[in-house]
Amino acid sequence: MASDRPYSGLFPVAPTPFTETGDIDFDGQRRVLDCMIDQAVDGICILANYSEQFLLLDEERRQLTELSLAHVAGRVPVMVTCSHFSTQIAAARARHASEHGARLIMLMPPYHGAGIKLEETSIREHFARVAEAAGIPIMIQDAPLSGVTLSADFMVRIARDLPLVRYFKIEVAGTAAKLRKLIDLGGEAIEGPFDGEEAITLMADLDAGATGVMSSAMLPDLIRPVIEHHKAGDRQQAAKAYEHILPLINYENRQCGLRAAKTVMMEGGVIKSDHVRHPLEPLHPATRAGLLELAQGVNPLALSWGK
Repeated sequence: MASDRPYSGLFPVAPTPFTETGDIDFDGQRRVLDCMIDQAVDGICILANYSEQFLLLDEERRQLTELSLAHVAGRVPVMVTCSHFSTQIAAARARHASEHGARLIMLMPPYHGAGIKLEETSIREHFARVAEAAGIPIMIQDAPLSGVTLSADFMVRIARDLPLVRYFKIEVAGTAAKLRKLIDLGGEAIEGPFDGEEAITLMADLDAGATGVMSSAMLPDLIRPVIEHHKAGDRQQAAKAYEHILPLINYENRQCGLRAAKTVMMEGGVIKSDHVRHPLEPLHPATRAGLLELAQGVNPLALSWGK
């Protein structure tokens, strides 16, 4: 088992594999988790947006939570995303995940369309109740998808008031600047400042003080050298390692989204299908070819793991 808090390092998001008919491929999910662990990740996040969590039935969420936690079996910490507008539902999800061995919970602020705006008091209470239900650390996901603006000052107040809510995944415009402000204002209360968005701004975010990275599962083995060189104080080697993989990360982020990791894993024999659930559409053949061309140029483990 990895060491206890503070959690840091690589916590990639696991994709949810489906069959060609759209059913969950449970055996494929086990293989995804094994492949990620073989890439020397520090932890795994399941049921995030890049896991297509918004396309899953409640029963499927339950099954995937229990399967993933049982299969990982403590080899690395598992973070479970439990976001929902309803505090009651988010708390129930978090309690279930905690009871089955989750080590962290990731949570977006409550949101439901552009017309429903909550006061900061309600948002804080949402995080507080979910943390109480889970009894394990909570990571706030600060992302444009929610449409909710979380100021650095507000997040610092939460971190100081709620000892379990001291992890933050920042993936907004100007992530590095927000991370820097969050860390400067919050000090030791900011236990885990993480970056996200497929590591598209990784170097700037590490420079700003990020201690964790939440990429996709496509190439964490190639992201690790960037983190390790940077942590060792060798920024030149970190930048060199990052330049090597940045074209692929950029292609994933700008052209493919959550479909990229699935496509690379399918090509590498990790999963049988890169199917995404409707209304998402599969990658255009030309886009798919461009992705695999770039992936073959840097050769992440996921591209050969199952061959």
